[in-house]
Amino acid sequence: MEDITDKYCHALINYYCHEKYFNHALSAAAVAQRKFSNDPIFSFFHAYSTLMQDQIQEAIHEFETIKDRRDMSLCTFMALVFAEKKRPNPDRDVIQELDAKVKEDRKSATPKGLYYAGMFLWLLGRNDKAREYIERMIKVSNGSREGIILKGWIDLTSGKDAYAKKAGKYFDEGLKEKADVFTLMGKAHYYEYRHNYSGALETVNQVIVSFPGFLPAFIKKMKLLLTLQDWEQTVDAAQRLLQRDKNNLEALRMLALHSLCREGDITECGRNEKVIQQTHIMVDRAFSQAQGDSDLATELGYQLVLQGRIKEAMKWYKTAMTLDETSVSALTGIIRCQLIEGNLEDAEQQLEFLTEIQQSIGKSGELLYLRAVLAVKKRRSQDEVTNLLNDAVDTHFSTLQGLPLGVDYFEKLNPDFLLEIVKEYIALCPAKPPAQGQPPAPQLQHCASVLDTVVKIVPGLLQGDIDSAQSSLQHCLDQCPSHAEAHLLMAQIHLLQGNYKLSSQSLELCLSHNFAVREHPVYHLIKAQAQKKMGELQEAIQTLQMAMILPGVRRAGASAKSKNKKVELSSADCVSVFLELAEALWLNGEQHEAAKVMQDAINEFSGTPEELRVTIANADLALLRGDTELALSMLRNITPEQPYYIQAKEKMADIYLNHRKEKRLYASCYRPVTSSLRGSSSVYPQPEKAIEIYEQALKKNPKDGALASKIGKALVKTHNYVKAINYYEAALKTEQQNFLRYDLAELLMKMRQYERCEKVLQEALAHDPGKLDIIATILNILYGKFYIQGKVDKNEDALLSLQRVLKRVQLEQPDAVSMQKQLAAEICGEIAKHYTSLRGYERAVKFYKEALVYCESDGKVMLELARLYLTLDDVDGCQQQCSVLLKSDQVNEDATLMMADLMFRKQDYEQAVFHFQQLLERKPDNYPTLSRLIDLLRRAGKLEEVPRFLEMAEKHSSRAKFDPGFNYCKGLYLWYTGEPNDGLRHFNKARKDNDWGQNAVYNMIEICLNPDNDTMGGEVFENLDGDMGNSTEKQESEQLAVRTAEKLLNELKPQTAGGHVQLRILENYCFLATKQKANVEKALNVFTEIANNEKDHVPALLAMATAYMILKQTPRARNQLKRVAKMNWSIVDADEFEKSWLLLADIYIQSGKYDMAGDLLKRCLRHNKSCCKAYEYMGYIMEKEQAFRDAALNYEMAWKYGNQTNPTIGYKLAFNYLKAKRHVDAIDVCHKVLDAHPNYPKMRKDILDKARAALRS
Repeated sequence: MEDITDKYCHALINYYCHEKYFNHALSAAAVAQRKFSNDPIFSFFHAYSTLMQDQIQEAIHEFETIKDRRDMSLCTFMALVFAEKKRPNPDRDVIQELDAKVKEDRKSATPKGLYYAGMFLWLLGRNDKAREYIERMIKVSNGSREGIILKGWIDLTSGKDAYAKKAGKYFDEGLKEKADVFTLMGKAHYYEYRHNYSGALETVNQVIVSFPGFLPAFIKKMKLLLTLQDWEQTVDAAQRLLQRDKNNLEALRMLALHSLCREGDITECGRNEKVIQQTHIMVDRAFSQAQGDSDLATELGYQLVLQGRIKEAMKWYKTAMTLDETSVSALTGIIRCQLIEGNLEDAEQQLEFLTEIQQSIGKSGELLYLRAVLAVKKRRSQDEVTNLLNDAVDTHFSTLQGLPLGVDYFEKLNPDFLLEIVKEYIALCPAKPPAQGQPPAPQLQHCASVLDTVVKIVPGLLQGDIDSAQSSLQHCLDQCPSHAEAHLLMAQIHLLQGNYKLSSQSLELCLSHNFAVREHPVYHLIKAQAQKKMGELQEAIQTLQMAMILPGVRRAGASAKSKNKKVELSSADCVSVFLELAEALWLNGEQHEAAKVMQDAINEFSGTPEELRVTIANADLALLRGDTELALSMLRNITPEQPYYIQAKEKMADIYLNHRKEKRLYASCYRPVTSSLRGSSSVYPQPEKAIEIYEQALKKNPKDGALASKIGKALVKTHNYVKAINYYEAALKTEQQNFLRYDLAELLMKMRQYERCEKVLQEALAHDPGKLDIIATILNILYGKFYIQGKVDKNEDALLSLQRVLKRVQLEQPDAVSMQKQLAAEICGEIAKHYTSLRGYERAVKFYKEALVYCESDGKVMLELARLYLTLDDVDGCQQQCSVLLKSDQVNEDATLMMADLMFRKQDYEQAVFHFQQLLERKPDNYPTLSRLIDLLRRAGKLEEVPRFLEMAEKHSSRAKFDPGFNYCKGLYLWYTGEPNDGLRHFNKARKDNDWGQNAVYNMIEICLNPDNDTMGGEVFENLDGDMGNSTEKQESEQLAVRTAEKLLNELKPQTAGGHVQLRILENYCFLATKQKANVEKALNVFTEIANNEKDHVPALLAMATAYMILKQTPRARNQLKRVAKMNWSIVDADEFEKSWLLLADIYIQSGKYDMAGDLLKRCLRHNKSCCKAYEYMGYIMEKEQAFRDAALNYEMAWKYGNQTNPTIGYKLAFNYLKAKRHVDAIDVCHKVLDAHPNYPKMRKDILDKARAALRS
């Protein structure tokens, strides 16, 4: 069991107090009092918890017992002031006296006293005052760790972003010394505030491991798992929490939330009476314990509204107003009740009052919704209602912005409220979906946006997306077969599809599950429509006449009461009953009765938005009578700004074409309504003409955003991009049509104006938070920015934004998840590539892993991640990725190559060669694989294996000798085996090739600058070559080589940022090669600049060290090389690491530090068993230590891996053979050297003659 310290108890009580679990805090404080009886702070917490449960006298008595303790006096007097103010009748004299003591005590307070005072103020929520005390405490205590940590908590919970952002550094500072629970929990809260939920979870896990009994960490973990949308683990965490604490409120609440939001039991939702009764009892019990709480009284009112008990609800709302006269929520509840009861005048007065004070308290979605309901009931214009509902939705969704998924999110989402808004939207829509190709009613775009977060049933039907609506309804009926409204909607769908019998069957099913549906006029309406379509006119008339006598039909928008339950009727449904009856009567030959019903409809719906439907239907009756002129005159009265304008014009066009045969007048009907045509400017052969017609139409109907969109698209089609952008921006200022923002954003994106595009879409998202296709476009923009610009600004924030977006997609638009995940994976991959090019390998790994979270089977990402692991020398990580990849793609060449590389590193030589053989046997001229094999064989010390693979390639193709790939591989082998001139010739043959040329040129430059593979800047072997090292011939040869290198540099055309850096380094190596001081200093400045700009850039650090060595500034060179020596080896910089270690070893040898040099040389040989220079240095050390046999063994390896071509190594080997009494071997080596270099100095005299003499004697 963990050691429970006072700090642990302190953190636990702090948590309970901060979360307002004062009874828990009281119990924890009592336990701590017993365990740490000498620490008065726990007595203070006990008293404070008692006080916050309104036991004022008991709390004051406890405070009195500790007020004289030096460190406790200040916070205790402050608590006594607070306690006195909490009394029903506070004593002002007592308060003044205590205030005076607080002021006096503050002057001489100890650091601990200031700390406890700050903590007390923080717990009360007075963060600014608490900060003053803690900052003073930190100052007087010279940076107290406890003070810094508490300051982090104060800033984090201040509600001010400027302070909260700084909190992280305070927690980091606190964690430097030790990781205690209070600091770690603060760090987790900070990560959560910054939306870095993965970081928060990682920190909380650290708390759980270190402090397994600290329950708040388990609670925080559970909430974070929900934020990350891992419901399965969230439930698991809740159940584990209940095992530790069976009455844990947070765990029980989480399980309840899971049942509500995840399991989705339809029988228990939709205002289920039993559930609401239970919640009502809970709120009632809470109010009985806190009878002065206005919020609880308001909640009781709301619970009663949900149960339809409006009069009782009104009483509770009034009780809440009595308890708190300023309660906006209680007044809003009263207005809701007044609207339901029909007290419209009272409701309007109250709404006007609340609307006025909204400017100071901020907009409320609920208030705007109630204004919309009032507007409907007062039969105000459809535009006014729609605008109010739009504002209500925007305001409501704005409260969700930035909220992580959790209890608060679901509470503020309030799906029940959203469904109420949706019902109002739908009441404004036509009763029938539009004809195919016609746009849906504008309200439906807003309606669908809202329903995306709740349900997807009704909008599918009204948008004309019959299949989606039918699929959703079927799912609903599978879950709850007795759902009456779903059966009614299914009947409507069957009716629209022409399946009249199926429609009747759905109605019968509906009736069998809910007999009360007979009292719903919509049931009779659908039944009658089906009967009419099947030719049963008399039955249809009877059914509609039954509907007409039902309560509410003859009063548009009214409610019909049925067994104490109200059936809400929309104006659209009511007018449909009238019109269907009139049409059925006319078709049945009862023209007089039909005219009477139509006149009733005109009287009933005059002045409502549905009046126009009656007008159009009346025109239809006139047509049936043959009175075309009367029909046309009725239709002409419908103006462009009115609903049903397009339907009226279409009806007129039909009359002109089919009844009066006037084609010109028929065409004229469509001119003002071009926006309703199925195409865009493609309807017209001339886009310029289309623009002119659209603009004329827009003048007649300036509010038509669809027309504005078409004008913009026509301008784009004519390549007037700048004019189109200006047009869209001007239209947005006047129209405020959100979909115009999408058009503008799309155009800006095509023009690669990503910053402007992103800004426009962010504005669109602010107007329509539920529109996730905007987010998809923003992701596309991010992808475009990363791909085109090749840079990532604030990429950590970008990733967090990306994660938040995808969480929303998963929550609100599950159908789009797959596409969005693919896009997210691509973006993460681009960021990872960017980091790789900057050598930020650890971060690159993080982003590739993130990409695999979104698209776990992406072979390309797996391959890149495996490469990175290889670069970082993480053999296990690389092997794991390759194995997974090869399971799904057994012939993946790159994965096979990497597996071979891994086998080499594990010294499993046979297995490695086996992998390569597999590839090369299938394709011997696979030169990328062959070049990789040559490099690996060099590192494995097996270069003698290379020729057989080169021969395989030659046998495979007679033209292999002319292939640039083959010549590159042959050049590589010759260079590695000590034949740089032959290597140079072969590289030259590959130099002009698109695939091999750049690498060949790089290698040629390196050979020119260092043909003998010497340690540039090294001093150990500087003068061992005797006079040959300073010969004029050699100097001229070196100058010629530098000039050749300079010419070759012009052929390099790097494609990446890293390639450009490499080119700069090579350019300045040419200056180093001149060995002239001015040139070396110039190069050094460039190397220093690169090293400053590119963190831990090994080639730049090596170049700096080399320059310092040439300038004889050895200590500075050593410092740079020591930096490299501390870094992790990576295959990307393998050669530079090797050269750095060799140069540092050279310095150590010069200083006589042979052990340190030996360690570095062994490191070289571990990564490259063919490293001649490492063996040469090892031999030199052994020789200096008079260990000639060991020296000979090392020189022997250097001679072997140099292909017995380097005369200097041959000389040293022969010399040490001589010293080790191996005279025959010495003579053999002498012959080999002298055969190639007949005049090699001292070889004959010093070694050969002496060895022969020794043999003779």
